[in-house]
Amino acid sequence: MADATDTRKGGLPERLERPGALQFTAYVALAAFVIWSFHGAGWSFSALLSGGPAMADFLSRAWPPSLERLPQLSTALFETFQMALVGTILGILVSFPLAILAAKGLTKQTFVARVFYSASRLLIALFRTVPDLVWALVFVITVGLGPFAGTLAIAVDTVGFCGRFFAESMEDVEKGPSEALTAAGANKVDTIFCAVVPAAMPSFITTSLFALEKATRSSVVLGLVGAGGIGIELKVAMDFFDYQLAMTIILMIFALVLCVERLGNLARNRILEGSPR
Repeated sequence: MADATDTRKGGLPERLERPGALQFTAYVALAAFVIWSFHGAGWSFSALLSGGPAMADFLSRAWPPSLERLPQLSTALFETFQMALVGTILGILVSFPLAILAAKGLTKQTFVARVFYSASRLLIALFRTVPDLVWALVFVITVGLGPFAGTLAIAVDTVGFCGRFFAESMEDVEKGPSEALTAAGANKVDTIFCAVVPAAMPSFITTSLFALEKATRSSVVLGLVGAGGIGIELKVAMDFFDYQLAMTIILMIFALVLCVERLGNLARNRILEGSPR
């Protein structure tokens, strides 16, 4: 009632509280930085509008798509999905033990445990921070051109993605069952695998499926630097101005990503909710 009375008297409700001088200055500085960022990013409405005819010309030259190399492109597209699938599986397998070490409160609070905790968090942060395209360049130099380099890059990127969310899922698990097992004399390993992991398993499944969707999109880009898959075919088509072939590749990539996302949604609904959406 007091809030309503204050509002009728002309005062602002609490959620619209007037900012102080320092807070107002921070808002103004933030707004100025955002505007400056648009300028630094080269944002231009005139360039966007003037680029319309060029886009229309590209679409007119790219349509209809070329079907001449469809069998070879299908093989490259399948290779792209294989890279994504294998890289995701490897990344999940590595990220699971790392996530256990990186989750707060799961291991004994000893000096060695704290060292492993800090090292695992740092490693996950490194894998997550460096873009997968950079990892692809590193592995192309290391193991050479081809899908193996792309698979390794996806695996490392998946470790950074899944490792973080796996750790957070285990940290957010209800502590009651773990405390009950500890009180009954169970050790840390039993507590983790009998209470924490089963409770966090739905989140693990969801995160893993999202990781596969993310890896499918990434695997296309990795091909641009020689890491296998259909990305190299797209680059060659664009370099030789074969826009009809490029359109075919773009539509095939779109269909692949759409299928993986749809199957991921169905799998999540089937596993977590019991019925498809």
